Amino acid sequence: MSEQEYKQKKITRPVWSYFFSIIPSIILIIGSIPVVVVFFILQRYLNFFWFTNDWYFIFLPFVFFCGLVLLFIFELYITGGIVKIFNITYEPGTHEYSYRNKNTFNWTLICVLYTPFRKLLEIFPLGRIKQTYLRLLGMKIGKNSLVGGVIKDPCLTEFGDNVTMGEYAIIYAHIHNMQHETIYMDTIRIGNNCVIGAGAIIMPGAVLEDDVVVAAGALVTKGQRLTKGKMYGGIPAKEIMKKPIQ
Repeated sequence: MSEQEYKQKKITRPVWSYFFSIIPSIILIIGSIPVVVVFFILQRYLNFFWFTNDWYFIFLPFVFFCGLVLLFIFELYITGGIVKIFNITYEPGTHEYSYRNKNTFNWTLICVLYTPFRKLLEIFPLGRIKQTYLRLLGMKIGKNSLVGGVIKDPCLTEFGDNVTMGEYAIIYAHIHNMQHETIYMDTIRIGNNCVIGAGAIIMPGAVLEDDVVVAAGALVTKGQRLTKGKMYGGIPAKEIMKKPIQ
């Protein structure tokens, strides 16, 4: 694309789109209301913050810690609830990278709501709370599965039963192409009894059939299908051996 064609194609960002940048702040304020209410009750009815006894100084850090945990959990359920109630999802396909496109708009909105708390979940993994949050965002997770890494696009990610995903593994269901100003999205399906090693990367449209093992640091490329019961490793991922029978 020539520079002149690019300038003709480039569209000025609409003013209303800047509202996206303040959404996390609004969510933070809303989520802090229950915590403020709890602190108000402690002060109003128990005079907790008058520090009339040395024990208050001992318990104060625990009170603040509990307040932060409650705030974090409230934020998760507020953002997850918004996505669930309003059914904010995007569909597989190649879409124009513009706010005029419904799928791109929804993807941007989910990024704004999800990304800050996804990063916190990388630091403070909350087990079942994390999986409940991902389900609210549209991810399908089977029984007895562990989501240990990063899910970039929950609504386009499916896990079967007994899946293990190691730390620092990343699943991308989208790819940007700024040359053509498009965003490609496709569903990623992980079958039953699969293992995704630490640091592995899985790209859009990939399918892992049942009983597949992806070695640590491997790259499963766009649209790649990994055959049932085999082990894969390397960049790009290639068959190493059949999965050992337990």
